[in-house]
Amino acid sequence: MIRVFLVDDHEVVRRGVAALLESEDDIEVIGEAGTAESAIARIVALKPDVAVLDVRLPDGTGVDVCREVRSRVPGLACLMLTSFGDDDALFGAVMAGAAGYVLKQIHGSDLVGAVRTVALGQSLLDPQTTAAMLQRLRDQAARKDPLAALSDQERHILDLIGEGLTNRQIGEQLFLAEKTVKNYVSNLLAKLHMQRRTQAAALAARLRDDRPE
Repeated sequence: MIRVFLVDDHEVVRRGVAALLESEDDIEVIGEAGTAESAIARIVALKPDVAVLDVRLPDGTGVDVCREVRSRVPGLACLMLTSFGDDDALFGAVMAGAAGYVLKQIHGSDLVGAVRTVALGQSLLDPQTTAAMLQRLRDQAARKDPLAALSDQERHILDLIGEGLTNRQIGEQLFLAEKTVKNYVSNLLAKLHMQRRTQAAALAARLRDDRPE
């Protein structure tokens, strides 16, 4: 049996989903909650296999509940259920460890299938969604560290570019062939989405000025 816990602030929705799931021979709804606080307490106590969580709750979000209960109930699969196609909520759900994310407009048979899928430890996040989430993570990392894509050697060469050294001078300092340095410079410019060496030099100078003394 797949033991399911439902979290939604609308009683009518909870009853409808419960009736749908209970009609299946292999699914049992073991509890319900309408608030984040109540949901966390009851899920931790009951330890269901799957928690179906509404994203928007009166005292928090289903994403917060997902993050909290997954840290306290090993093996729990969280399926986010919402009325809105919200990219921020989807991103938050993925980062909180949700196994799937479906809209309330979903057909009943598809919701049942979704519960079974996440109960088996599988993900309902399609490749396109996963790719978008990974790109967003990379973009965030780049904003925090504009050099995140560079290797240690490329960072070192960027510093030397910022000091005004030529490829030959950099090669002499790092014991590299001038052609090798040129290749490094081309790669780091591409990774930084820059066209000219002067742009890299300006970035290196700015980052050097921003470093704490």
